Amino acid sequence: MLQKVKYGIAFALALMLVGNASAQIDNTATITKTGTAAAQFLKIGVDARSAAMGSAFAAMGGSLGSIHTNPAGLAKIQGMEAVFTHQEWLADINFNYFAFAFKIAGFGALGASVTSLSTPEDIVRTVEQPDGTGERFSSNDLAINLSYSRELTDRFSIGANMKFIRQNIWHSNANGAALDFGVLFTMPIRNIRLGASLTNFGANMRMQGRDLRFSEDPDPNNQGNVEFINAALETDAFALPLAFRVGISGELIRNDNIRVSFAMDAIEPNDNSSSVNSGLEFEFSETLSLRSGYARLFQQDAQGGLTFGAGLKMRPGQSASPLFIDYAYGNFGVLESVHRFSIGMKF
Repeated sequence: MLQKVKYGIAFALALMLVGNASAQIDNTATITKTGTAAAQFLKIGVDARSAAMGSAFAAMGGSLGSIHTNPAGLAKIQGMEAVFTHQEWLADINFNYFAFAFKIAGFGALGASVTSLSTPEDIVRTVEQPDGTGERFSSNDLAINLSYSRELTDRFSIGANMKFIRQNIWHSNANGAALDFGVLFTMPIRNIRLGASLTNFGANMRMQGRDLRFSEDPDPNNQGNVEFINAALETDAFALPLAFRVGISGELIRNDNIRVSFAMDAIEPNDNSSSVNSGLEFEFSETLSLRSGYARLFQQDAQGGLTFGAGLKMRPGQSASPLFIDYAYGNFGVLESVHRFSIGMKF
């Protein structure tokens, strides 16, 4: 009888160990790379046209939106082009983007852009002064980008971006630099386009500044030693949101009055799970455009994804330089929605 009890106890302990091991395996399996990169504002779509198409723009080309997704597409622009985008991002955050580019015959396309993300000012509060210290703080993100793209043949183009990145919150900041690379190929079969890009390839970013400095008594329980020494908190360094994109696009219908284009991108980021973006664009008489798409398809725990929008191209006073206005709506689930507005001109 005693031996049976021993066997029973041993069996129960074995079950507990197996259960504990399984729980550890399950806990490990739930660990993801989501939210492990700095400068998250670099992932936000920069223009209303591409955003309305679910940000599936790696293989589109011929637009300043290509600077963000695949710089090789910049080689397809004609003449000079400029665009400005404003959007009220999530939680009343302001997002602004300005870009321009021009093409030089025999050399390629040159472009530059500025991306800015800023939060409203808020009151500085401490444990001792929960109603405020009289100071106010805000945070700002900035990226300055230079682009170059060139058509090596009439069907193959390459492009690259070089960007300076700065993140600031109150008196602390982090600086960094990154490169983007991209290629775009037009197939001889129905002019289907294939694109690929690697974005935000650069060194890690670390927050530094006087907000991290403080004075501390190293041994408060003893008298006669150094009462205060200057010290600083050491912050971790975080990688940039590196992403690899592969895209395909083309025209389902194209004639003198109607153009229907499709686009699809597969994205592999370093700070989230893989996803797919897809989009459609209907253009009528090169004047009115209707767009729709779905972003972050198959991404784990993604919020929303549905996008749609419209665009209008016009020539004020019979001007030779067309003016285009674009709008995009993006659904972010429990985080509500985002509205984007872009205005631009081609010269």
